[in-house]
Amino acid sequence: VKGEQARQLFADAQAMLDTIIKEKWLTAKAIFGFFPANSEQESIDIYTDNSRQHRALQLHHLRQQSKRPDGKPNQCLSDWIAPVGSDLNDYLGGFAVTTGIGMDEHIQRFEADHDDYNSILLKILADRLAEAFAERLHHRVRTNFWGYAAGESLDNEALIKEQYSGIRPAPGYPACPDHTEKDPLWQLLQADDEIGISITESFAMLPAASVSGWYFAHPDSQYFGIGQIDEDQVVEYAKQKNMDLPVMRRWLAPSMRDA
Repeated sequence: VKGEQARQLFADAQAMLDTIIKEKWLTAKAIFGFFPANSEQESIDIYTDNSRQHRALQLHHLRQQSKRPDGKPNQCLSDWIAPVGSDLNDYLGGFAVTTGIGMDEHIQRFEADHDDYNSILLKILADRLAEAFAERLHHRVRTNFWGYAAGESLDNEALIKEQYSGIRPAPGYPACPDHTEKDPLWQLLQADDEIGISITESFAMLPAASVSGWYFAHPDSQYFGIGQIDEDQVVEYAKQKNMDLPVMRRWLAPSMRDA
């Protein structure tokens, strides 16, 4: 449909994908867990065990501040976790997946040959495989491991339209734009020790072909963006996280409304 170059790119990608599978260029690994949790306003408490007597750590989220249409609340991810004192023992899931293990040696080989085309193609395919792996794992979580949607029966089109129950937002994306929230996720999962995914000082994941995030099972949970936020929320958020305000401003700069 798009022309000869597009068809050639597709054919090259299919050929490389076949080679990746046949010669086992990449290794896929995943880790996930479900943790006792309850919310306190815009924060989520994660407990050490099901007795819920001791808090292991606290997650922090931001709430939409822009004016919403009548009947539409200003959303926050913590809204999808039962609040403290509700007598509901809720849970929050966390996950990290990678399909980038083994990729570096092939990237180095291509770059040594000044073959930028195949180097980029491999990186793109590894990224797509990571997203597919995250989708597949989420399906198994919903229908088996957590099992809150055990009877789910959706075709591929419905899956692409995200018509399933529950969401898997990632730190750094519209609903939780603060990349530093990857730190508590890594504390919970120990993904570096368990499956070899590390996070850098700038909270990039290594290998690059990796995906991580949270699992929310609430039937009304949905994806959203917090939009633009004001200085007052940033000040309060920094205080809650015990983080220096200039540092917090830097991390949230893309989401801050111009003064």
